[in-house]
Amino acid sequence: MAYQALYRVWRPQRFDDMIGQEVITRTLKNAITTNQISHAYLFAGPRGTGKTSAAKIFAKAINCHHQQDGEPCNECETCKAITAGTLNDVIEIDAASNNGVEEIRDIRDKVKYAPTVADYKVYIIDEVHMLSTGAFNALLKTLEEPPANVIFILATTEPHKIPATIISRVQRFDFKRIAASDSYHRMTYILDQKHVTYDEQAIKVIAKAAEGGMRDALSILDQALSFGDNEITLDNALLVTGSVTHELLATYVQQVLSGDTKAALATLQSVLEAGKDAERFTEDIISYARDLLLYQQAPKLVEEAEMGSVSDDFQALAQKTPAATMYAMINELNAIQQQMRFTTHPDVYLEILTIKLAEIGRTQGASASPTAAPTGEAPSTPAAADAVTALQHQVDQLKVAVQQLEQAPVAKPAARPAAKPRVNAARTQEVNLAKINPVLGAATREKLNQLQEVWPDLLNSLTVTQRAVMKVSQPVAAADSGVIVAFDYSFLYQKATTDQELTDALENGLDRMVGTALPIVFVPKDQWPEIRKNYLTAHKGELKAHAEAQPATSQADQAAATPATGTPDAAPTDAGPQPPQANPVVTKAEELFGKDIVDIKTD
Repeated sequence: MAYQALYRVWRPQRFDDMIGQEVITRTLKNAITTNQISHAYLFAGPRGTGKTSAAKIFAKAINCHHQQDGEPCNECETCKAITAGTLNDVIEIDAASNNGVEEIRDIRDKVKYAPTVADYKVYIIDEVHMLSTGAFNALLKTLEEPPANVIFILATTEPHKIPATIISRVQRFDFKRIAASDSYHRMTYILDQKHVTYDEQAIKVIAKAAEGGMRDALSILDQALSFGDNEITLDNALLVTGSVTHELLATYVQQVLSGDTKAALATLQSVLEAGKDAERFTEDIISYARDLLLYQQAPKLVEEAEMGSVSDDFQALAQKTPAATMYAMINELNAIQQQMRFTTHPDVYLEILTIKLAEIGRTQGASASPTAAPTGEAPSTPAAADAVTALQHQVDQLKVAVQQLEQAPVAKPAARPAAKPRVNAARTQEVNLAKINPVLGAATREKLNQLQEVWPDLLNSLTVTQRAVMKVSQPVAAADSGVIVAFDYSFLYQKATTDQELTDALENGLDRMVGTALPIVFVPKDQWPEIRKNYLTAHKGELKAHAEAQPATSQADQAAATPATGTPDAAPTDAGPQPPQANPVVTKAEELFGKDIVDIKTD
């Protein structure tokens, strides 16, 4: 028999064989066991996560007369025929090449005929988002009220392209990306069954390169097996994936952080001469910089992603690298990565990138040092010794200056306010106030309560990586025009702001849960009180005019409202102090955030 690819040989044949989709497989098995089978399903998710495999297993399980706990036996004639693709009652259709109205009309005409051998006739339509508008319309009526013993299973990688009228008629299951650790364990199991020798680090490289797709992981593993003559080594895995070692990445990052442009260019040249992919190298650097940032705040997240392989050099580099430097580097890397997609000379862009990153390392004052010069080692040249002596002299002078400043208390307050506005201004520029202010203008407490109730369920619908980013966030204001979400940590706010896939997942989740796809705006939690206060102050006149436009119910109410307009003499002398509810700013604040949150303080 001709050789078959690993992803075909080791394709899951039972629900328990599927990797990383425990919630979906358990739901389907329970539905089969309790005989609560729907007439239509939608399997959505990234490529290589098991959508078509789950559809075929489901088709076997509902037609198997010997199934146990929702699992097919894979031994009866029906199961074998479905596995081989020879059963006429299980029809698999590729919507990419059969996307016209005529093909769907043919299905509509044939669906009324009863199954010939199996109990259920199952239609598996792959890449269903490729159907034309007319084809979707032709499918609507049949999908809503199909004949008895007919089940439709739609699979797609782009569910947002499917009309809402179709989605409302199916049960939707969202397949998530497979964690690198799950891919690693599956590949080691396969290699153990094949009695193939392998390097564990090589399998980890392949698992990370697959980016959440099990089929991609097995395809890369197949390539590595062919390249290494049925032996998996780290060098072979790096060559096949186009990746570079962690040691080389660490060396390159340390060189650019220390501003050593010449050494960094030499390292880059060795990477390009080894045939590494330029875009893959850029992605590796972005991932490395991202891991450095995450390790400073949440070390366990990085350890789980790296499957426990965090070196001492990485930990030391994460401790002494300023977060601001990593932000600047990641922004530059993203810009270069976008430009590299449209060029035939990526090596030129990488050289420019190296020079820019080294400049960032020098200007940001990064304290990272090359691995070739361990801490505490004496300078090897007289020039270096003179430089160290001069630096020590400058340090002594700075210490004396600091002591003098500490003894002069008048100078300290003058220096502090001068620096603070610049820092706040720089930080505030990062927040998109043009999107925040319209939401604040229409925000209500009822809408915020509704969002807070569904927020835990919304987070549970995200992938593991997305959930880790959103774990320390919460909605702080909501309206029919959008939602404002605050982050406890600024580095996670930066990560969420640049992750369009995360924003789309949140907005799609809100669309399913509250019936409206609300735009989402992110803000750092430490800036949120200031943004809220500035908005209320800037719109005080507008809020006051809105309050005055309301019909007066009595003369006493008008008298009570007069002090808020700035003419306290017009109020009766025995009216007492102005009640907080009559102030339009306070009223708007209570409407936005609730009376239990607003704390009124009289100046």
